[in-house]
Amino acid sequence: MAKKSRKSGGTPATVALTASGVPFTVHAYEHDPAAPSYGEEAAEALGVPADQVFKTLLADVDGTLTVAVVPVSGSLDLKALAAAVGGKKAAMADPAAAERSTGYVLGGISPLGQRKRLRTVVDASAQGRPTVCVSAGRRGLEVELAPEDLVALTGARVAPIARG
Repeated sequence: MAKKSRKSGGTPATVALTASGVPFTVHAYEHDPAAPSYGEEAAEALGVPADQVFKTLLADVDGTLTVAVVPVSGSLDLKALAAAVGGKKAAMADPAAAERSTGYVLGGISPLGQRKRLRTVVDASAQGRPTVCVSAGRRGLEVELAPEDLVALTGARVAPIARG
């Protein structure tokens, strides 16, 4: 996987990746604002299976914002997420709170380079893959990296938190 140079300073996610020294590839595509699913749009545009592209979701687990990284081909199991972090109850986070906390807009939230480091859980299906794709911090921009690098850089736990 070759490292590609950042354009115009990059996003906080690509800046963080560059600073870390881990190998990654940036993939840009033309985002369609009418696309019903940002993740599925990314998979199709990149020509990769939907289970290789992971979406970044924010949930409120017992009053604490928590990042969940799951394949776009599935959905987040809130009960499993709560259990993965030792919590009792999880609900999807308020979109405005998610944007405020991460510094990214919905549809472009990256698990990397967030304004405030949040506890993160990556779905176990990422393990064993050579690479996964996650948002690079804006709609129409993805980064591809090894799942173990994603886990290390985010300080994530790995747990089965996806359904489907």
